[in-house]
Amino acid sequence: ELLSPATVRLDRENILSIGRLQSLRGIHSLYLQQNQIEKMENLGCFPNLRFLSLAGNRIRRVENLQPLRHLRALDLAHNQIQTLDPDELPRSLRLLDLTGNKCTHQHGYRWLVLGALPHLLQLDTQQVPHRTGEEEEEEEGGSGSEEEEEDESLYEPSGPFTAGKDFFADLQQELAGRSQRRRRKALEEHRTRLEELEELRERWDLLLAPDLL
Repeated sequence: ELLSPATVRLDRENILSIGRLQSLRGIHSLYLQQNQIEKMENLGCFPNLRFLSLAGNRIRRVENLQPLRHLRALDLAHNQIQTLDPDELPRSLRLLDLTGNKCTHQHGYRWLVLGALPHLLQLDTQQVPHRTGEEEEEEEGGSGSEEEEEDESLYEPSGPFTAGKDFFADLQQELAGRSQRRRRKALEEHRTRLEELEELRERWDLLLAPDLL
């Protein structure tokens, strides 16, 4: 009944499938945990989704997530996912939870996921170690999204290097400045993700509490 709600809660409603809905661009968070959903489908109806919880369903395969280009947090814990194709995961993800699925035991699972998700900060409740500057530069150079273009602007030289004998001193100073900017940016992102995680934990506490309705 609400017009363009930012959050939609449909958890514990015995939902069997995700129906085809009219595009709901205003929705940023969608809660569908603890239902009977077997397939990930029709998620393109929520093109601006940031947070999606499908934990505690009967999902067997990760699929149909590519339209969600802005998705940051995905909770698929305690489903029936046997194997995982990392290419099905949106590269925008910062937080991913697949605990309780058999796919977490497949060979090289963690490295496959980290290789496919360059911006991931947390996997299965474990923090992802910060990547090296070289890896970051390769990732930034390989994508043309607006977000990554904004990131790249942080690492552009602040001015031309001196062509004379002080060239290497200038270069060293510039690289040190870039490193400091990367650390500041990573710290800011990490603080934001911690706040999101804390909110997620609070919501889970509410879900585990007796129903008030």
